[in-house]
Amino acid sequence: MFLVLWVLSALFAPLAGLTPNRVDLSAILAPPGELSLLGNDDLGRPVLDRLLAGARTSLIVGVGVVAISALVGTLIGGLAGLLGGWVDRLVARLIDLFMAFPGILLAIALAGVMGPGVDNVILALVTVGWVGYARLTRAQVLSLVGRDHVAAARALGCAGAAILFRHLLPLALAPLLVEATFGVASAIVAEAGLSFLGLGVQPPEASWGNMVRDGVSYLLVAPHLVLAPGLAIFAVVLSVNLLGDALRDGLDVRLQAG
Repeated sequence: MFLVLWVLSALFAPLAGLTPNRVDLSAILAPPGELSLLGNDDLGRPVLDRLLAGARTSLIVGVGVVAISALVGTLIGGLAGLLGGWVDRLVARLIDLFMAFPGILLAIALAGVMGPGVDNVILALVTVGWVGYARLTRAQVLSLVGRDHVAAARALGCAGAAILFRHLLPLALAPLLVEATFGVASAIVAEAGLSFLGLGVQPPEASWGNMVRDGVSYLLVAPHLVLAPGLAIFAVVLSVNLLGDALRDGLDVRLQAG
């Protein structure tokens, strides 16, 4: 339910006439009340409006990072598993190289070099995010490439691209969907972390991460500035992870057989 609310809020926030950047000096650090459901921040801006604007940012980053990472990683891993030989060894070593570094630290370094902004955040997270999809796809393709239907397709003269997209990737789709679901949650947390550090979305644009950063200084006198975006991150990430668990259980043929 909350996941649907998050997506709808992100999609229709621009049509709701929100004023996330409207400064009201008379409402600085105002607590939640009738006039402002979630209160106002240190500049008098409505927290609810900024929370809904931040939902759009998190959706763009989460979906964008997963879509690009899955596309790039699936193609690289699929080709490596299908072609084998030196291509597979090269891709395997490249994956090992990227996995040797903590992903979030590499993303922080890339975001620091490229500068702040949503586009650069997505690019930085894609640079480290494709590895998981490539590793999973490669493993799936290697386990499928020796099956009879693949040998039959080769005997009938199917090209490598046709074998990959018609006979291999459809069978590897279930674990990739589960991986993508968890990837959305990871991207949301990573974007919030980068924005908290000042490397993501920049003021006055709203992001749950920079909302938490701005509210930390007023935690004792206005805890709603931190609680609202913090609980939003917690609820969305938990909902996405629960969806991933449900997909994994639903697509696992071994559990269905049991």
